[in-house]
Amino acid sequence: MTEFDANRMDELSALVAVAKMGSFVAAGRALERHATIVSKRIASLEHRLGVRLIERTTRQVRLTDAGQQLAGRLGVAANLILDAEKEASVGAVVLRGNLRIALPAAMGRLWLAPLLPFFMQRYPELHVEVNYSERYVDLVAEGYDAALRVGTLKDSRLLAQRLGQHQRILCTSPAYIERNGVPEQPSQLAEHNCLEFEGFASFPNWRLSDGSRCETVTARGSMRSNDNAALLEAARAGVGILGAGEWLVTRDIADGRLVRVLPDWAFDVDGGIFLVRPSAQHVPARTDAFLEWMREQFRQHMPWCQE
Repeated sequence: MTEFDANRMDELSALVAVAKMGSFVAAGRALERHATIVSKRIASLEHRLGVRLIERTTRQVRLTDAGQQLAGRLGVAANLILDAEKEASVGAVVLRGNLRIALPAAMGRLWLAPLLPFFMQRYPELHVEVNYSERYVDLVAEGYDAALRVGTLKDSRLLAQRLGQHQRILCTSPAYIERNGVPEQPSQLAEHNCLEFEGFASFPNWRLSDGSRCETVTARGSMRSNDNAALLEAARAGVGILGAGEWLVTRDIADGRLVRVLPDWAFDVDGGIFLVRPSAQHVPARTDAFLEWMREQFRQHMPWCQE
């Protein structure tokens, strides 16, 4: 027989309970069964599988290697079943619980913070915890449900969905150009005050491409920071040339506060925008709701292209 009958489920539940509680007595209390019944169920499981799962002594029980491996797999299966039940009932219940998300600091504050209240209005029973940081938080170790990432993904433990693409471009203020002129080739950037962003993977080098050629320039200037917003203020004030994502400078370019430099050139890096989540667990209903809402925001245009 390949189907799971009630006896098999009772045996497996007994093993998981002993592994979690550490004794037959505690497992029995958790299962509302007498400790001797729990012991008999595990003995039956061992007989059926032909392997010792628990070492018994007068004072304690200890899982064998086979018992630990089986209990671990059963624990994962139990979580998947619980999540499947939650997913099946998502349309019939109000979403509740705590949703932890991580957003890039500057992009998150500028473009996503104004949108999040609409998500919360859609799911008023959810408690949303948002971390704004340029640091790549460890979703698995720090217990986050999802995160927005820009650039190249390096963590293979995460499941990612590309929401869109953007370019990293060069720009500065009209006042800077009036004082210093404008570079006509990437190599001439060495003669200009380039605002240094430490967050670039290639820092301090700027790798630029016009689609057919690639050039690398070492960006040097009078200001260095790990904060995009601070460098944007310096560019607005005419301090130097800024290399940044379109999402950061699009409003300033549209309003004339900034103008593009070397408009045929952009940073030769992956400009993907990704929504990532831990791959070690099935998606809870609250996380799935947030993923779908984020897809809605990016489905037609990037948020910074909708104005």
